[in-house]
Amino acid sequence: MPSPRLCAAACLALAACTPSLDWREVRPAGGGVLALFPCRPSQDERTVPLAGVPAKVALQSCQAAGATFALSVTDVQDPTRVAATIDALRTAAGGNLGGAPVVGAAAAVAGMTPNPLAQRVRVDGRFPDGTAVREELLFFVKGTVVYQATVLGARVDPSAVDTFFDGLKLGR
Repeated sequence: MPSPRLCAAACLALAACTPSLDWREVRPAGGGVLALFPCRPSQDERTVPLAGVPAKVALQSCQAAGATFALSVTDVQDPTRVAATIDALRTAAGGNLGGAPVVGAAAAVAGMTPNPLAQRVRVDGRFPDGTAVREELLFFVKGTVVYQATVLGARVDPSAVDTFFDGLKLGR
């Protein structure tokens, strides 16, 4: 049986290896939003079909504490396409994980354009290898710009999700 001192040292070593969340403010180029990420995000941009129309999507994402934190921004340039784009993003999130999106609450980001589909959504599903996964999403809009904030992981810390979503601020 190991000594209590050895057990204590092992516990401290394990705690030291646990990744901490290093929150930082990030302003994606051209996104009009200030985000609070728990790690240094990488940037990507690609054109994808959304609601039957090609759309340029800018993505900032990083991994911390076993989860992926991401913010995607797309300007649909036509107010009549906003709702269809949000619906397409929500449907894709559920389809990618084989789960059904569940609406949790209305989105509340200061300065956002009111939209009935601006909501916080949860999807419980599985990765292709069968591993259970949870995705927390926040959809909101400013004019014709559609935002999707996402936290995805096998274990998602609710306080980290709240910090990430509450840290979103629309700018000038």
